[in-house]
Amino acid sequence: MIIASSIVPHPPILIPQIGKENLSQLKTTVNAYQKLAQELEKEDIETIFIISPHGHLLENSFSINLSPKFSCNFEDFGDFSTKKEWDGNIKLTYRIKENLETKAALQLMSNENLDHGTSVPLYLLTENLPKVKIIPMYYSYLSHEDHFNFGKLLKRELLISKERVAVIASGDLSHRLTKNAPAGYSAKGKKFDNRLIDYLKNKETQKILDMDRQLIEEVGECGLRSILILLGIMFDTTYKPELFSYEAPFGVGYLVMNFKM
Repeated sequence: MIIASSIVPHPPILIPQIGKENLSQLKTTVNAYQKLAQELEKEDIETIFIISPHGHLLENSFSINLSPKFSCNFEDFGDFSTKKEWDGNIKLTYRIKENLETKAALQLMSNENLDHGTSVPLYLLTENLPKVKIIPMYYSYLSHEDHFNFGKLLKRELLISKERVAVIASGDLSHRLTKNAPAGYSAKGKKFDNRLIDYLKNKETQKILDMDRQLIEEVGECGLRSILILLGIMFDTTYKPELFSYEAPFGVGYLVMNFKM
């Protein structure tokens, strides 16, 4: 059953050994992550289904990472000490694959080493969930409607599971919010972030699906497809959006939003 769902950012700078003194500039996001972690602990989550933009993305197919064990490290970001491991949920992953393979473009892959879009949220959210299992998923280059519809297919498989499941959409919003942003500046970046957050708060999913494609391309986001899958999973369910935090101290929009089921 789906117990919790949320949107989170994934900047490696949130990892203490990487962020160090810069963490003070992300205090709002750090606090929001801590609040969300407490919610997951309180709900006794058994499996986290996490959607990332930074795994092995396929042109015409969604992919789910199947492995008995997963591990993360942040050596690519200069941190050689922070590591963590999780168990994969093989049984539920296989059931999703078997039930959806004739209905959607879905492939299984196997990579024990997790990308940072998966690792950062899991590292921050599972400190007090030592027995939690994970299912990492990666979106595709299919249409926005395909992502939303795939989420609707996933919804049934997660709902009928006897386990207590949390769904996490990992992704950052615009990467072009300031003059010193990593992807350069676009005046449309802030407009996109504000509009998306407003639509999420008001549960206006169709308006998100109808957002201008040129605007989306211009602002350099990496979270929208993750969010659309999440919205498909929550389609036709009762939930209350809770904005935990939004900030952009380094020119990238970091959103933490919880959806009270």
